[in-house]
Amino acid sequence: MNKKDCILAIDQGTTSTRSIVFGKDAQALAISRREFPQHYPEPGWVEHDVEDIWRDVLATARETIDEVGGPERIAALGITNQRETVVIWDRETGRPIHRALVWQDRRTAHECSLLRQQGKEAVVRDKTGLLLDPYFSASKIAWLLDHVPDARRRAEAGELAAGTIDCFLLWRLTGGRKHATDITNACRTSLFNIHTQQWDDELLELFNVPRALLPEVCDNSSDFGETEAKLFGEKIAIGGMAGDQHAAVIGQACFHEGMAKATYGTGCFMLLNTGEKPIMSNNRLLTTIAYRIGGKTFYALEGSIFVAGAGIKWLRDGLQLITHASQTDDMATRIPDSHGVYMVPAFVGLGAPHWDPDARGLICGLTLGSTQAHIARAMLESVAYQTYDLIRAMREDGAMRTSILRIDGGMAVNDWFAQFLSSMLKAEVERPVNIETTALGAAFLAGLQVGLWKSLDEVAATWKQERVFAPKMDPAQRRIMIDGWHDAVRRTLTPPAAAAPATVTAASSQAA
Repeated sequence: MNKKDCILAIDQGTTSTRSIVFGKDAQALAISRREFPQHYPEPGWVEHDVEDIWRDVLATARETIDEVGGPERIAALGITNQRETVVIWDRETGRPIHRALVWQDRRTAHECSLLRQQGKEAVVRDKTGLLLDPYFSASKIAWLLDHVPDARRRAEAGELAAGTIDCFLLWRLTGGRKHATDITNACRTSLFNIHTQQWDDELLELFNVPRALLPEVCDNSSDFGETEAKLFGEKIAIGGMAGDQHAAVIGQACFHEGMAKATYGTGCFMLLNTGEKPIMSNNRLLTTIAYRIGGKTFYALEGSIFVAGAGIKWLRDGLQLITHASQTDDMATRIPDSHGVYMVPAFVGLGAPHWDPDARGLICGLTLGSTQAHIARAMLESVAYQTYDLIRAMREDGAMRTSILRIDGGMAVNDWFAQFLSSMLKAEVERPVNIETTALGAAFLAGLQVGLWKSLDEVAATWKQERVFAPKMDPAQRRIMIDGWHDAVRRTLTPPAAAAPATVTAASSQAA
């Protein structure tokens, strides 16, 4: 078959790289995955060898292309990636000057703290929608320039290039002909003004990053060039790029104001589409660009829960209450209620809207009647309660109330959790047939660029609901349970006088 009827999506994550080929019906036709090593040279430092990443991108892409019959089937390629992770490389050779600094890396915490003490967080938040924190890319770039010999001089001379992982992969795929990123990755660097949608001179000066390092910023669906023919047997158009959580917004077809998606992995990222105007948060949520297609920009409010699936893993590996995550569904179902047991899984602090890095986990309400099932159920409930807190914070910030939440990720397959989540939110919870929403989003973006899908409406038409969960709980009982949760959270939070400045912390390493 010579018809170009498929899209290749490269999904480059924090611990693994996947390639998936999708057909026009948005179904996965071939999948390949590779895990790669993490490097921790010092406490709080996290690095990736981008040569490992590049090797795995080529290997997985080639495997999936071969499985569907060769490059003549591939109409275009899309890329989605771990956000904020940054690398600097030599423009002449394409070789990195240092390992990539991962989004989890905390080595620039002191520099960010100094800027915060100087009152600089306000300008960063006003221009970028982000907090002043090493989680984001800007301070990482400055660290590399200041600690790799001769790097700053070479950067200012235009000899070096910088970018997030999508940008580096694009450079390699095109043989160095294209130094570009997409707007969703750019807006997570702390160097990009989400209002002017340009690299910002004041931010560049604040973080001491030369403009000569930075890539062109493109729409999410754009002409990103072509792969070198030698890589996959023939040239393939590169038509889409987006950071992972933004790609999931596309994959879940959240194209209208008020639509929201939540990805329940190790932690949870929730993005709510706020339309064509950004909403700046008063509840320490992040304001971010959801996507830009055809020059039209949509924004989102973003909140993160540090512990979701990680809590289930703790039940298995730490407490050894279960041997497989799927057991929590049965355990929660076989007891009539929570028996007053609450768990606040602040194992690595609490995320939005609390941002308390010093909070620690708590189980309260235990009696002699409490069982393993009550603890397992309390863990599931805690993720739903935290999602409720995010939704409430978004509403308080002025976002349109969402009546439907689309979910994906590992916990999304738990029917009991999805039903409880719906009851807590007083909203329908929709689970799609295709839970590979991140890679699918990248495929949609590339397919839009080359015309495999003609419009966002056509993309949305491919989204298929596997199941919908509707609220079932008595309103009075729901109120009692939420009040009990908030009482448990108050017991967990550090006293105001002792609490560290609210900020994204190393705990956010659990959220992706």
